[in-house]
Amino acid sequence: MTRPLVEFLSMTFRERHFTGAPLVLPNAWDAASARIIERAGAEAIATTSAGVAWSLGAQDGDRLDADAAVAAAARIVRAVDVPVTADIESGYGDVARTVRLVRDAGAAGINVEDGRVAAPERIAAARAAGGDLFVNARIDTFLLSAGGVDETVARAKVYVDAGADGVFVPGVHDPDVIAELVTRIPAPVNVMAGPGAPSVAALAGLGVRRVSVGPAIAVAAYSLVSAAAAEILAHGTYGGTDAVLTHGDLNGCFAH
Repeated sequence: MTRPLVEFLSMTFRERHFTGAPLVLPNAWDAASARIIERAGAEAIATTSAGVAWSLGAQDGDRLDADAAVAAAARIVRAVDVPVTADIESGYGDVARTVRLVRDAGAAGINVEDGRVAAPERIAAARAAGGDLFVNARIDTFLLSAGGVDETVARAKVYVDAGADGVFVPGVHDPDVIAELVTRIPAPVNVMAGPGAPSVAALAGLGVRRVSVGPAIAVAAYSLVSAAAAEILAHGTYGGTDAVLTHGDLNGCFAH
């Protein structure tokens, strides 16, 4: 991918956080899932760190080698024609190095998470190394029961001051809480949807600018593997392998 194209995709990705309907990002974990999601109509691809880690034989939670994570992001960038934002967890040790590698691989954005305590130094390092990357600061207050609205807003303001372009708050589904976060956070807000969460239309009405689903699609795919394998081994039948996509469909994903 040429540098002018990377810069154009980065600009387009950034603008989508401020215009039109919320940016909806079904998360991918490898080249095939990214192409399938792109073909379904996604404007951009977000990676799921959990899905990437599992696909490479590692646990989620900064257990993946940084170079392996970057290589996975690079394969996804090469596989699609839309912007890609890479989930780099807490940075895999050296945040600045990881961000530079992801940027050089052609990504348009990154997610950087904090954890139980605020980590503005990670956001500052990502901003300094990221150039025109869209830096999405993930705040784990609700996901880890490490704080409520006030703590989340306080962290968000610190991260925006450190250079974050957007703020991601996974683990919150209550519409009133989401509305308050959107009102008080001075940046586009990303929430993680899924069972129990408001619909995309409802989230749009609350002012959410970005919607992702984390590892949900990867979990669903691996659940199908588990069920189909158990059926074949236990019963000798193949109902679990009935699929909408064909071998030809998947081959066709890589014909461009």
